[in-house]
Amino acid sequence: MAIFHISEAADLLGVSADTVRRWVDSGRLAADRDAAGRRSIDGADLAAFMRAGTGEDPARRTSSARNRFRGLVTEVVRDRVMARVEIQAGPHRVLSLMSREAADELGLEVGSVATAVVKSTNVVVETGGGRHA
Repeated sequence: MAIFHISEAADLLGVSADTVRRWVDSGRLAADRDAAGRRSIDGADLAAFMRAGTGEDPARRTSSARNRFRGLVTEVVRDRVMARVEIQAGPHRVLSLMSREAADELGLEVGSVATAVVKSTNVVVETGGGRHA
């Protein structure tokens, strides 16, 4: 069973360690103390907490796409026909290729806020090979 420390949970949740501590202190997120006295979060509890938060996105009610990454546009490269748009969404870098016309109509420029919506039948899943056991 995977066990996560506060900082590891914070990285996965995309929030600060202080935010995770507040959630633990308020009882919103369950945590125990490990042998060294550090707070640890059971992987199943963390997964349940993360799943519960997905219902907050109103776009889930109007789209079949469930993978949404809201972030900041960090690069837009346009040619005559196509545009490559890079979005930094927390620790995630998302690249999108689209028509130049679409990029222009959306007003995509460096520094603008955008959401990358991913719908895919093929998703590669990797693990870091780290210690979470």
